[in-house]
Amino acid sequence: MPTNTEKTNPNERYITWINNASYEQLLSKWRYASAGSPFFQGDVGQHYKKVMAERKQQVGHAEHVRASKNIG
Repeated sequence: MPTNTEKTNPNERYITWINNASYEQLLSKWRYASAGSPFFQGDVGQHYKKVMAERKQQVGHAEHVRASKNIG
């Protein structure tokens, strides 16, 4: 059953997932999500883009390459 927050703001579950995802999880969704995914549209998409850039900077180049190779 959705919480009151989810009823008020359906995008909140996407934001929560983004905020809790590892860099590798974010990168995997970035590569393999279906076209038109709500993760990449509107305010959620802007948040995804921002968090993805922050996490990439935090993990550094070597971890980015490892994660990229790992997910294919």
